[in-house]
Amino acid sequence: MISELPMFQILGAMARHAAESQKVSATNIAHADEPGYKAAKLESFESYMARATSGSSLDAMSTPFRTVETDSIGSPNGNTVSLEAEMLNSADAMSQHQLALTVYTKSINLLRTAMGK
Repeated sequence: MISELPMFQILGAMARHAAESQKVSATNIAHADEPGYKAAKLESFESYMARATSGSSLDAMSTPFRTVETDSIGSPNGNTVSLEAEMLNSADAMSQHQLALTVYTKSINLLRTAMGK
């Protein structure tokens, strides 16, 4: 019931996007020493939402996320992973996930208060 409200669907998508971003960063970091590895990045949440809501699907928030290769300069062995950039991406994903969960929790509390519980 509550999960059908658009705001909660968006917050759920935001939390899933942050988790997927964390996964992409972890994969990039795991392959940081692999010669020729091309680092990937996740599409922004804004572009995901634009793409997910442009279709006529009833469950637009189940649209999968897209990853693309980064356009960063590679090291002499052809690897394009930047550990500094991945650490920043990971920290950003963590804060986005925390934001989504905080707003979700506060919204639930507000609905409970409105219902008198």
